[in-house]
Amino acid sequence: MAKVNLTLVTEFLLIAFTEHPEWGLPLFHLFLFIYLFTLLGNSGMIVLIRMDRRLHTPMYFLLSHLSFMDICYSSVTVPQTMAVLLEHGAALSYARCVAQFFLFTFFGSIDCYLLALMAYDRYVAVCQPLLYVTIMTQKALLSFVAGAYIAGLLSALVRTISAFTLSFCGNNEIDFIFCDLPPLLKLTCGESYIQELVIIVFAIFVIPACMVVILVSYLFIIVAILRIPSAGGRAKTFSTCASHLTAVSLFFGTLIFMYLRDNSGQASEKDRVVSVFYTTVIPMLNPLIYSLRNKEVKEALKNFLNRVKTS
Repeated sequence: MAKVNLTLVTEFLLIAFTEHPEWGLPLFHLFLFIYLFTLLGNSGMIVLIRMDRRLHTPMYFLLSHLSFMDICYSSVTVPQTMAVLLEHGAALSYARCVAQFFLFTFFGSIDCYLLALMAYDRYVAVCQPLLYVTIMTQKALLSFVAGAYIAGLLSALVRTISAFTLSFCGNNEIDFIFCDLPPLLKLTCGESYIQELVIIVFAIFVIPACMVVILVSYLFIIVAILRIPSAGGRAKTFSTCASHLTAVSLFFGTLIFMYLRDNSGQASEKDRVVSVFYTTVIPMLNPLIYSLRNKEVKEALKNFLNRVKTS
């Protein structure tokens, strides 16, 4: 019976927030503003890093890729969410749901790996400053980033194949803003132990593995900072890590809530709010975090604006 129902599932219905139709238009305009700000902010960050030679460092090279991923990551989900809000629900074909799930996992996984690489970069800069130039070479950076993209691709392939070999039956309504794993698991029927085990195992190689790299890196960084005799020196060194630490806390905090907990039961309002935060708000906040809390970026932005005014 599960196999028959699987063949009958040709589309999914996204119905997030449809229980409040009066919210549709205001939320649509809010999401549109956030999306445009995300595109502008992250594109501006990439252009700024490319144009200013002072930002041609390993940290900003990784940040430019993170900004690009945030654009892609947000573009996979936000336009679809706006369609759901404007039309009070939206039908998504099975193939489009698979594609959205794959791309979201792909870009999200790369985001995790890049944040881990940025933590390693900060560890080398603070704990091994004399070896920084020899360790974080251009060749090493390209290898790191290529590895992040390949690992993200493999994670997305395995997670997508495992998720969509499950049997879906009964209700095809997804009370969520896009095709994500927790709401999809609620639609499954039949035996799914093996697929869910594979999904969990590969999730361990993304979120917890990246968190271990980040936590170990910052543990060494904190130890190194505490050894600095002057308070001013400690504050200055920590300020070089503050932006990244803020971004990591926001991103991984929401991912832990969504994916490393029991997802049984119906999707709650809290789940939808958290999903909006990590798919929509965080990609918008990252350029602000790295610009407002970073002296080099602020100076580069001032120089860029001055050149625009004088040209």
